[in-house]
Amino acid sequence: MSIAAVIGCLGVGGVALAILLVVGVMLYNKLVELKNRSENAWADVDVQLKKRYDLIPNLVETVKGYAGHESETLENVIKARQQAIQISGDVAKMAQAENVLSQALRQLFAVAENYPELKANQNFLELQATLEKIENALSDSRRYYNAVVRDLNTAIEKVPTNIIASLFRFVKRDYFEIEDKAQRETPKVDFSKK
Repeated sequence: MSIAAVIGCLGVGGVALAILLVVGVMLYNKLVELKNRSENAWADVDVQLKKRYDLIPNLVETVKGYAGHESETLENVIKARQQAIQISGDVAKMAQAENVLSQALRQLFAVAENYPELKANQNFLELQATLEKIENALSDSRRYYNAVVRDLNTAIEKVPTNIIASLFRFVKRDYFEIEDKAQRETPKVDFSKK
């Protein structure tokens, strides 16, 4: 049977309906693909966060051996870690908790700068290097997750995909943004001699 014969049997309205159905299925499948990619990308972020959480107690214990009287800083790191671990599912709240944890870790490393013996400790150096690798992997995972979320959110908003998205209840996802105000501020340079 030729294409012309099929069109003749279906009629113009039938062909238009068939085309709409095919396009609808294609758009639905694209949304499913993006949703699944965003879930997979979030799983990668979650793995890196868990690695980070697992490393922190060892780091704190190592610092405690040299700077035990810096208890407030150590307690802040442990408290921030616990709060970050307890949050699940809400990307915005997790990002906020990660901001607090990053700040606490930054303070911990600032304390470590005051203890030359600690900075020379092989265990501390290894933990610091491992944390740096995890932070880099986390940054890469977060960047990929946000790119996939951008694609999903864009597809959900664009016509005609937005029709399929609303029919099948696809929802936009939040970006995982860690605010590091120190990185966003313009560095202050002062060349004046004092």
